[in-house]
Amino acid sequence: MKNLLLLITIPVLLLSGCTGSGRGPEISTHPDTSDWESLFNSGLNNSMFTEGSWHISDGVLTPSVDEVIWTLTEYENFILDLEFKNEPGTNSGVIVYCTDRDNWIPNSVEIQIADDFADIWKNADKTWQCGAIFGHLPASESMVKQPGEWNRMTISCYGKNIRVVLNGKLVTVMDMSLWTSSTTNPDGTKIPEWLSRPFAELDTRGYIGLQGKHADAAVCFRDIRIKELE
Repeated sequence: MKNLLLLITIPVLLLSGCTGSGRGPEISTHPDTSDWESLFNSGLNNSMFTEGSWHISDGVLTPSVDEVIWTLTEYENFILDLEFKNEPGTNSGVIVYCTDRDNWIPNSVEIQIADDFADIWKNADKTWQCGAIFGHLPASESMVKQPGEWNRMTISCYGKNIRVVLNGKLVTVMDMSLWTSSTTNPDGTKIPEWLSRPFAELDTRGYIGLQGKHADAAVCFRDIRIKELE
């Protein structure tokens, strides 16, 4: 009987291991992106932005005003990898799953980029700090480097599941389906009133954007690469 139970149990265990969690790749470090596509090409003609608001030089993308640069393509299930460099006081972000570029704030998810060393952000709500899902979920710890130094961020978006690796550390893991309220996070904290759509209701296919010179402090981006997932 013991041998029979063992023979039954082994296939069941193997099957359960092969079915997967449905959460996509559980990234915990930065991937090799050498063969990935660039999100924006060198002429920026595969992007949408107001003329003069963004420019690229020697592979570095920089905003001059507080406007977003958008992809022309919608993405679903992907890993996005990029480097960014803050100025003192930077408050920017990477926007994913955007379904309305004209009214993106309540209709997207923003992964926060910020200068956590600046008093204004160091003392702010943790969901406003670097690596957080803005207004919804703080990063487990602040891993951003001092202004003037390059940082690396990897964002995995697979269905309702988002993971953020910042400078080699997995800092944020979110299951959007748990955010069923537009006013209160699952832990009871308040969501900013301008984020008026529950994440559980958001589409998981949309445009990707980079926030510009917000709070009058610039940010630079480079090596922005993407890999689409099945």
